[in-house]
Amino acid sequence: MRCLAECHNAIKWANTLKVDLIKARNLGYLVLLAVMVALVAGLLLFLIDPNIQSPLDGIWSAWVTMTHVGFGDVVPVSFLGRLLAAGLILCGLVFFSLFTALISVTLIGRNMDALGGNVLRIEKETSSIQDEESQILAELVRLNKRLEALENQLLSGSSQSHSQFN
Repeated sequence: MRCLAECHNAIKWANTLKVDLIKARNLGYLVLLAVMVALVAGLLLFLIDPNIQSPLDGIWSAWVTMTHVGFGDVVPVSFLGRLLAAGLILCGLVFFSLFTALISVTLIGRNMDALGGNVLRIEKETSSIQDEESQILAELVRLNKRLEALENQLLSGSSQSHSQFN
């Protein structure tokens, strides 16, 4: 039963993550950019490499190269084709780095909302403590003035009585 509850919690977490990722437009832009790069590079591979027999083979080769799967079923053999494939490898690294960063930002952003509430609560408590501290300090200043006044009265009273005896 506990295993089912854990599975249910995992599915619920995954669904909220999916919703958060869908809200993040940058992820959609990144996927769209990756698809466009694969389409353009695939068509270029078809045009410049004799081993790529069709535009779909070129797009497949570009996508496989960018995702670092490397099936090896369709590979460029010409210098320009391999140079383009090397560029696709670098693009794939950048795309996967950005993809990972976007997922991280989404996960961290979810926690920041909870942390933001805690920060606001702490700020209110700190403000309350500072107000109380200011009141205490004002009271200490007032008491210090009264004490000084009493000391002055005692000193002036004792000097007057001292001068009366002499």
